[in-house]
Amino acid sequence: MNKDFIFKVTAKSESISKTVIKARNFNIVVDEPPMLGGKDEGPNPVEFVLAALAGCLNVVGHLVAREMGFQIKNLEFEISGALNPEKFMGKETSDRAGYKSIEVKMNIDADVDELTLARWLEIMKQRCPVSDNLTNATPVNITLNSKAESKVVG
Repeated sequence: MNKDFIFKVTAKSESISKTVIKARNFNIVVDEPPMLGGKDEGPNPVEFVLAALAGCLNVVGHLVAREMGFQIKNLEFEISGALNPEKFMGKETSDRAGYKSIEVKMNIDADVDELTLARWLEIMKQRCPVSDNLTNATPVNITLNSKAESKVVG
């Protein structure tokens, strides 16, 4: 029996920079800042990657803490990543299009010792699906359904 959960979103382009995504009953607006041609109506795609990582680390961190028998009083994240936008903008570069690296700084308040927190961190890193997808190559298959008209030249 397959135990996989299938997560799905649909999306529609609203402009050159704005996309509206539907995830379950939620509409998510993705847009670029003005310096990248957008109207700043929502986080851009690479900011959503960082947000997804923060959300996943939060859920998994609380889950693992509960399994280990302690409660997190406060958990905060500072997540940043560096990328070179040249490839995205169509310029020649040896840099990849995505993040070169992502840095996650966490501040936690919990009544446990440092050894327990180190163990908690290792378990959390192993179990976070978003971190796993960012750390390991995940096959992405992109297909095209076109409504373009066939034109015969001749």
